[in-house]
Amino acid sequence: MNAPLNHPLPLLDLDVLRTFVAIAETGSFTTASTAVFRTPSAVSMQIKKLEDILGCSVFSRDARSVSLTTDGEMLLGYARRMLAINREAVSKFIIPDISGVVRLGSPDDYGERVLPHVLKRFAQSHPSVAVDVIIDQSVNLRRRMDDRALDITLVTNSHKMPLAGGEVLLTEPIVWAGAKGGCAHMREPLPVSIWEEGCAWRAGALEALGREGRNYRVAYMSAHTAGQRSAIMADLAVAPLPKSFLGSDMVELTAKDGLPDIGNYTLGMFVAPDAGAPVKAAADHIRATFEMFRETGRF
Repeated sequence: MNAPLNHPLPLLDLDVLRTFVAIAETGSFTTASTAVFRTPSAVSMQIKKLEDILGCSVFSRDARSVSLTTDGEMLLGYARRMLAINREAVSKFIIPDISGVVRLGSPDDYGERVLPHVLKRFAQSHPSVAVDVIIDQSVNLRRRMDDRALDITLVTNSHKMPLAGGEVLLTEPIVWAGAKGGCAHMREPLPVSIWEEGCAWRAGALEALGREGRNYRVAYMSAHTAGQRSAIMADLAVAPLPKSFLGSDMVELTAKDGLPDIGNYTLGMFVAPDAGAPVKAAADHIRATFEMFRETGRF
């Protein structure tokens, strides 16, 4: 029989685990510090305390990056489960028991890039609310809202057009995206990958090309972000994208590359005027997600 422990095992601080998970998910002490509302030095002290308790390193750090060690990867699973259990327990006492269905619309690009983050956090805090997601073009989503077929929708909109009845979540430049090391932008006429009619990015891009008198041809057309990226990465065409959508394998093409400035676009949100508690809660989560993006540059 094993001898009983003379001293109880130390308790892990949930606040420290929250910081640990934030660093693991963002890959940055600085970005995580913003997410958990602490200074970078305070975050470093929390991780040092955690490593002292466990007697091992949980992160490998160098001048450019932060990555989990083998022990850190093991701890990450435990930390997420402990935080989830804490949320579940606390929510039974301090969060109203909200249930129902939220009908949420989104354009394809933000449905792919942002909604997974929103839905994950919303499900954790409101497990009794079901969310039905519709992915469609912004113009069609506006019609669905008018027909009361949606409770909330995100839409992309030209910055020149008023967002009557909606609220602006984000204003961002549209840029020309090309493959890193590619030459599609040098071809004549310019091969362009665009969306269907009604897309704010398409309208701004084609208007800019017309203003500059640049010859172009539509070389690739898709309503899906994945299709647009495929055309760019294959160096078949250049495409208008929000600046934050550029990946490490893409470059922004500017006037020095012979391409005109496109301007900005806005991402807006419409919420049904008679929204109930589940819809209001989902809208608040979406607002919080974009507030975090504006502060950290990450979703």
